Amino acid sequence: MPPISNPKSTTRLEASVTPEIKALWQKAADLEGRTLSDFVIASVQAAACQVIKEHHILKLSVEDSEIFVDALLNPPKPNDALKAAAQQYKQIME
Repeated sequence: MPPISNPKSTTRLEASVTPEIKALWQKAADLEGRTLSDFVIASVQAAACQVIKEHHILKLSVEDSEIFVDALLNPPKPNDALKAAAQQYKQIME
């Protein structure tokens, strides 16, 4: 996900942290040659992208992958509940 930056439109975000946390963040920002705000924004942006990526990617074990592929290649015959659901769907859509 690319960084979001539009200098014409911004909004303010406030957070209360302990002095120790602020000092830690400031030290990290200084080491990277960034302002504290730039460091926090970049860090939160990276974390947000990672969380979204993790929730959008389905990871399966090898065994689960094989079961999934087998179900796609050899689907089971529809049971009575599925047939009834399909019939109900057809009636609703008509």
